[in-house]
Amino acid sequence: MTDLSTRARQILAELGAGDPFAEDGGLVATSPVDGSELGRLVAHTPAAVDATIGGAHAAFEEWRSVPAPVRGHLVRELGELLREHKEVLGELVSIEAGKIRSEGLGEVQEMIDICEFAVGLSRQLHGLTIASERPGHRMMEQWHPLGVVGVISAFNFPVAVWSWNAALALVAGDAVVWKPSEKTLLTALACQALAAEACRRVGAPQALSQVVLGDREVGEVLVDDPRVPLVSATGSTRMGKQVAPRVAARLGRCLLELGGNNAAVVAPSADLDLAVRGIVFSAVGTAGQRCTSLRRVIVHESIHDELVARLSKAYGTLSIGSPLEPSTLVGPLVDTPATEAFLGAVEQAQADGGRLVTGGTRADQMSGAVTGGQYVVPAIVDMPAQTDVVKRETFAPLLYVLTYAELDEAIALHNEVAQGLSSAIFTLDVREAETFLSAAGSDCGIANVNIGTSGAEIGGAFGGEKETGGGRESGSDAWKAYMRRTTNTINYSTELPLAQGVEFQ
Repeated sequence: MTDLSTRARQILAELGAGDPFAEDGGLVATSPVDGSELGRLVAHTPAAVDATIGGAHAAFEEWRSVPAPVRGHLVRELGELLREHKEVLGELVSIEAGKIRSEGLGEVQEMIDICEFAVGLSRQLHGLTIASERPGHRMMEQWHPLGVVGVISAFNFPVAVWSWNAALALVAGDAVVWKPSEKTLLTALACQALAAEACRRVGAPQALSQVVLGDREVGEVLVDDPRVPLVSATGSTRMGKQVAPRVAARLGRCLLELGGNNAAVVAPSADLDLAVRGIVFSAVGTAGQRCTSLRRVIVHESIHDELVARLSKAYGTLSIGSPLEPSTLVGPLVDTPATEAFLGAVEQAQADGGRLVTGGTRADQMSGAVTGGQYVVPAIVDMPAQTDVVKRETFAPLLYVLTYAELDEAIALHNEVAQGLSSAIFTLDVREAETFLSAAGSDCGIANVNIGTSGAEIGGAFGGEKETGGGRESGSDAWKAYMRRTTNTINYSTELPLAQGVEFQ
């Protein structure tokens, strides 16, 4: 048993998850830190998933009648448990997902933040009163609990994405069945243990929040079950294109958070010190494995050379190594295929005429890299044009640099890709900023000015357009996805007039 395996087991025990491992388990939990095995777990059978959904549906039928402000007590309790265990849960995120310590802790803080948001929301699930054209009538809208919400999450945000869905779904009156990525099973079990404890403390049904473990077969059961009216799936565009038709075939709802190929425009007026800091974090944070990671920089030709030189210098200062070391800024990629995709994209970009500015190699021999882990040197490639490899999302710290002359050219380059998640412009010109944010500007669900593409706050709705899927999670009115709307008309008169002046005597 490795030191990381021992530590992971200690954390699970501390969080109330017990010992979930089985020697003959078919699911292998590993750590990208050094590639070591953390333990083996047993996958759920389709029959077990079916039973889990049935239990969640029964819990929903009880929970939906609990007043929303009382439902908020459960999420408040979950938030308190997350505060209490932030350090160790953040450490487990680093062990299992490979995030640096600061980002692991930040992800748990994001969970705490969404719980705070949802508790307030539990007293603000407002409907509308609508003027009726008929005398003595009133119309109104109400929002009611939807049912069981299926959550399918990816490895790169192994706990935060679940919390975005679960916190809103629970205050909305729903139950949640979560299928985590096969690459991050232990963090899911840890969160489930905390959710179960929160349910116990407030007397909520234990089956409100459940986890099912397994591969594609387990996910398909969740996707196909008519007792799951909403499937919230986070992952690749390829995955989303498989999930959406299956849910649509039974007329269910989908909330999709898929790929991103995010760009930042750097205008001549930009504060380059600010731009460099924003670009570097967005491009190499989480080793480039965020859906909002910066993939493309579109820089004005007059400042191209200076910006590339500054970025290259900044990249030269990045510390690569174990994410558990406080000084590390760039941890490992999640697995060998991720490394191969990174190296292949760098090679293809150069074949397309790109100039490798820095990085683009394995980092196995560098100080700080841990044997067995997939460590790479973040790359910058100066491209003559937006070729196919640039338009394709590579989930790694690979940044392409493109050049423009006029703002409309930059926006065209920006919008040319199939994905539409996050975007940014660095400029001190209000006209450029407003143009970028306008309907004729960025076509993404997130558009920023003078900050990078990653690091969204929970107060705003998160999601994107085009092949990003169109879903919205987290803040603003994203809660409406987890509820159903009814329009009510109340006649308090003694007459029965029909709408639109119809006569039926």
